[in-house]
Amino acid sequence: MDKKDIYEHLAKIYLDASVKGKKAKKNRSKFPKPFLWSTVAVLSLVAVFSVFFLGKKPLKNTEVALVVNPDLVKINFNFDPAKKETYAIALNTLNMSGFRDLTFEARRSNYNDKVALRVEFTNAFKEKSEMYLQGLPHKWNRYRIPLAAFKKISDWSEMAELAFIIEEWNTKEKNGLVYIDNVRFLR
Repeated sequence: MDKKDIYEHLAKIYLDASVKGKKAKKNRSKFPKPFLWSTVAVLSLVAVFSVFFLGKKPLKNTEVALVVNPDLVKINFNFDPAKKETYAIALNTLNMSGFRDLTFEARRSNYNDKVALRVEFTNAFKEKSEMYLQGLPHKWNRYRIPLAAFKKISDWSEMAELAFIIEEWNTKEKNGLVYIDNVRFLR
């Protein structure tokens, strides 16, 4: 073997090895195989869990709600000249025959006061029905009132108004604040 044969042999070995090395590097994925397999395993477990556990049971806390007033309402009462304070929401002949409950959150501002809140519905035919919430708390409390509790309303298909009323004879103090928030109807 002469020098030329040796150089050709070495070049062939070197060039073949470098080409194979480049091909091997191109075939490798960017993520290591254990990471890829663990990701596939976790996603499979999540899919099985969601189908097995969530697919069989309906969600318990699902509600369809019509939000009437999402804003915080402040009823500021001062009973020196007036005898009652009212916050009314116009329902514009809303068909409420498919709804079950009225729900909202309320609280009073004065810790020492005792306040009863009157909730009143009026329909387009001038039928009125009311109920009282005695002992409105100082901290936020969620109220859920079935519409069936308003017995004097015979037709819920054209509702005119929802009113929250504070009356002088249902408070201990002559002035104060009542907050009402997140008024909505539930199906």
